Amino acid sequence: MGYNEKLINDEQGGMARLLEVMRALRDPEKGCSWDIEQDFASIAPYTIEEAYEVADAIERKDWSELKNELGDLLLQTVYHTQIASEAALFTFDDVANSISDKMVARHPHVFGAESRDKSTEQQTADWESIKAKERAMRAKQGVLEDVALALPALMRAAKLQTRAARVGFDWPNISQVLDKIQEETQELIEAKQTLDQNKVVEEYGDLLFVFVNLGRHLKVNAEEALRAANTKFTRRFQYIEDELAKQGLSPEQSNLNDMDKLWNDVKEVERNGAK
Repeated sequence: MGYNEKLINDEQGGMARLLEVMRALRDPEKGCSWDIEQDFASIAPYTIEEAYEVADAIERKDWSELKNELGDLLLQTVYHTQIASEAALFTFDDVANSISDKMVARHPHVFGAESRDKSTEQQTADWESIKAKERAMRAKQGVLEDVALALPALMRAAKLQTRAARVGFDWPNISQVLDKIQEETQELIEAKQTLDQNKVVEEYGDLLFVFVNLGRHLKVNAEEALRAANTKFTRRFQYIEDELAKQGLSPEQSNLNDMDKLWNDVKEVERNGAK
């Protein structure tokens, strides 16, 4: 196959350089054996992982790291398109043109004759309407048919609910969602009392699903909210560890009452700091 060594070593080579680097890595004669062995399925988990690492860098406001993580994520697109190109399926330019076409079509208020004087809510509604038309053109029959299975569960739950709501399958007000949470909570308690673990798992899942719906009604992204809660828990538990370390102790050498007191202390510190 051969590759352009001059371009690969050009530090200002940009996108063309990256494409050539990947082409060289996949060269059946001179490339990397690991890279040559990969296919769409084997690379997919890395693609998902890199997307999460981009989100993590953003959450930490680490802009230098964000640059690196965006590069890692871009590499995944380049990797998939190189594999596709070798199989004569599509090229990187095809991918770029496809998303450009989609963005132009989905923004008639920017690239077409429609007025730009629209609220964010109206633009979102228009976006979903255009996507529905696109699915119809692709002969997608079910409302939920193309919601990706590989999405994180909370994110997929929200997308499923949004799709269903668009055709009228949704509670009209938040009080009904809260009533459903109480109902599902009671069903979980009853399942626990039967000692049927499969039923407990099922009812717990139902309760989580309704909590995602509550977030949707509150205009809260469940995935983002839980990520923030994870970050807060980590920060507060690290405070507990630090305070115990000052006493020459570890969490294992402490007890719940002492750790709970430190937890309340850090909550108070955070509340005062927010004032």
